[in-house]
Amino acid sequence: MASRITRRSALAGLAAAPTVLSESVAAQTRTPRKPNFLFILADDHAGYVLGCDGNRMASTPNLDRLASEGTRFAAHHCNSPVCTPSRQSILTGQMPHAAGVTVLTTALSQDKPTLAKQFQQAGYSTAVFGKMHFNHPGEPGLHGFDIAKTEDQIAKDWRANVKPHPLPAGVKTKPTWQPFKDPARIWLNAEKLPYPRFDADMTGTYIGGQAIDYLEQHTPDKTGGKPFALWTSFQEPHSPYDFPAEDRARFDPARFPVPRVGPEDAWQIPLIFRDLTDDEKRGIIAAYYTSVAFLDRNVGRVLDALKRLNLEEDTFVIYMADHGYDLGQHGRFEKHCGYEPSLRIPLIMRYPGKVRRGVVNDLTEHIDVPATIVDMLGLPALPVLHGQSLRPYLEGRTMAKPRDHIFSEYLENEEAFIKTKEWKYIFCSGRRARQDGYETDRPTPGRYRRLYNLQNDPGEFTDVAAKHPEIVDKLSAMMLARFRATHPERAAEPSGASRDEALEFYLKPRDAPPIKAA
Repeated sequence: MASRITRRSALAGLAAAPTVLSESVAAQTRTPRKPNFLFILADDHAGYVLGCDGNRMASTPNLDRLASEGTRFAAHHCNSPVCTPSRQSILTGQMPHAAGVTVLTTALSQDKPTLAKQFQQAGYSTAVFGKMHFNHPGEPGLHGFDIAKTEDQIAKDWRANVKPHPLPAGVKTKPTWQPFKDPARIWLNAEKLPYPRFDADMTGTYIGGQAIDYLEQHTPDKTGGKPFALWTSFQEPHSPYDFPAEDRARFDPARFPVPRVGPEDAWQIPLIFRDLTDDEKRGIIAAYYTSVAFLDRNVGRVLDALKRLNLEEDTFVIYMADHGYDLGQHGRFEKHCGYEPSLRIPLIMRYPGKVRRGVVNDLTEHIDVPATIVDMLGLPALPVLHGQSLRPYLEGRTMAKPRDHIFSEYLENEEAFIKTKEWKYIFCSGRRARQDGYETDRPTPGRYRRLYNLQNDPGEFTDVAAKHPEIVDKLSAMMLARFRATHPERAAEPSGASRDEALEFYLKPRDAPPIKAA
């Protein structure tokens, strides 16, 4: 039977330990040290390719362990299913159309407020290693990063500093990546070929190593207690799904089923994927899963270094991806659309003693992540924040207003998406000939609306918009409200425009270069 602690015994215990009491009081009077921050970002990692998400085929032990030690958001969605807009939205806390980045090639304005700048204001050392899609050369100070070794600098340094070890004779490796120039089966790695390097010589391993070197140089004894904010951004599992020679035998392609294609998918399957065979599709899927396993290994190396250096207990860690990925769903092997595999991504947060262990199934969006970071770490508020802090979830409390929907946009194709727990709504102007390489039979099909009942049709195969005009009306109004609440040009919305016309006003990508005449 447990002993009962009385007021008398408690006071007696304190009297017997005056030194402990004085140390405790002294500790309370000291200014607490600011926690560190580690942001780990993957490229194209779909939320369903995770062991902790229930996928028994996925090999992600390090991410699964991270999830078991913190909070995993199982219904987290990106605000744009394409790299550059999604990443700059996360960094600024603004919707892509407000951040001014809605197409792949746009560079984020250096005048924009960013999370890294907020960390600097709070006295943090800031650094980024890896792929950021800034579309600007990496240089000290870029967007608030004291060290900005982005993809251009990483590639240069990797080539200069990592001399590859020769592979054994007879090991077939992948050719140079030439998307859209080569047939899809080649640039999507249908043969499941390794990159011509061993694990130790891979770019992903080099990025992880750079992050580890940074951590070793930024322990409290070396910085005088100055905290750090470190971004580590891996390129995997983006096509062609790189992985080292050691992993070439992982995952038998024959074990992967080919996702079925629905009758409504026929005309909208990108032409470039039309000639893929089922065996080639299985090979592509297996290559992706192998690349995810390689990514997970490098994530584990960084997390292990954090623990080895005694930084784990005092570091807020976030793992996420820029967006999801279709692996044959609806005939696609890419993102660039509003289907669930492209929109749902992993989100894991860990902060020992501050973040509970568990899973959140409520809907959340990318723009909620920067709002959470500034809240949890007490940073100066970003001047514009379109998301809401997820801190109540992290602390085991109830959210005052859980999201009843998520919003995402792909303005390259002038379309946007609304998802609730029950419905998915897609609206597209159908007027813009897309410039992303994924042309279909009908480059400009005209305006269309699609509605899917996610309870009865989770694969999003059957459009029921005609049967539920009241739901279409509700979700369309919701979509327009999100644009009006966040778009910098809302004052210029044409007066007297119908709802569809107003939506099409907002769907035009302001930062896209003019489409060249055929």
